[in-house]
Amino acid sequence: MRFFTTVHLLLLVYIVSALIFWGLSLHKQSERILQQEKLTLRVQVDSNKQPALYNARLHDIENKRERRTKQYIGEGSTFLVVILIGAAVVYTSFRRSIRLSRQQNNFMLSVTHELKSPVAAMKLNMQTLERHQLDEEKRGILIDRCIVEANRLNDLFNNMLIASQMEGRQYVSAKEPTDFTDLVEDTIRDYNSRYPHRFEAGEIEDCRVYGDKTLLQIAINNLFENAVKYTPKDQLIRIVLEAKNNCAVLQVVDNGPGIADNEKKKIFNKFYRVGNEETRKAKGTGLGLYLTAKIIKQHKGKILVKDNVPHGAIFEMTLPLS
Repeated sequence: MRFFTTVHLLLLVYIVSALIFWGLSLHKQSERILQQEKLTLRVQVDSNKQPALYNARLHDIENKRERRTKQYIGEGSTFLVVILIGAAVVYTSFRRSIRLSRQQNNFMLSVTHELKSPVAAMKLNMQTLERHQLDEEKRGILIDRCIVEANRLNDLFNNMLIASQMEGRQYVSAKEPTDFTDLVEDTIRDYNSRYPHRFEAGEIEDCRVYGDKTLLQIAINNLFENAVKYTPKDQLIRIVLEAKNNCAVLQVVDNGPGIADNEKKKIFNKFYRVGNEETRKAKGTGLGLYLTAKIIKQHKGKILVKDNVPHGAIFEMTLPLS
């Protein structure tokens, strides 16, 4: 990146310098032409005997010089503007491609980790069940852990598949009247079984929306999963669903580290994850919040993140009521 930036800058400086040199050369040439035309005029017309004719022709010569000056300044300025615009477009495109390449590389690293971790955990649990004679309670615990890891894999595959289909405009949305309250309550029960004593339901009001049930379920799951990743295990995640201003407002309130103001819009970008990929402890692919924002936008809703005082974040999803 630095090499390209240096070469790009040097090339731009060279072109601008050449353009300035070209402009100065044209200006000198124009002055020579002016002087030559004045000498020719003095030979052809006597300024003392024919002052009117001499002044008229001298005026024409001066006008030609001005037209030449305007012409090469105009052409040079246009050329310079085109060069600067082209340089800006090339530089912006290169930076975008580099950034996307890094994000995709981080995504591949994250996906590899996300796939290997649950598979390894499931394999270990299965091997334990196979090699040891365990009592029913311990067998149940290991089986439950396998189910949790399988659910993680299922959520990951759903995000990748739906994101790919939506970007390729291959997903056919099946919007219909949907009981949003049922979706939220079912998700709370599901996540409480996956992560016992992690979720608490606050005020849950009756809300019906018009939308694709599958997509809305994925959006809710992603918000819940995101809260689990960043909230300490001894802290509760609070879920609130209210009907406000003819909208269903779902809040997922966590007690994690929170999100800096300069990151709050970036977290909904594709592949974007807060922090450095090599030192980050939280799992994820950078697809969940991106896909959630895309789903909510498709349903003519909004999503935003706010600070949870004294610490943590509040993810707020707003959808129009049907």
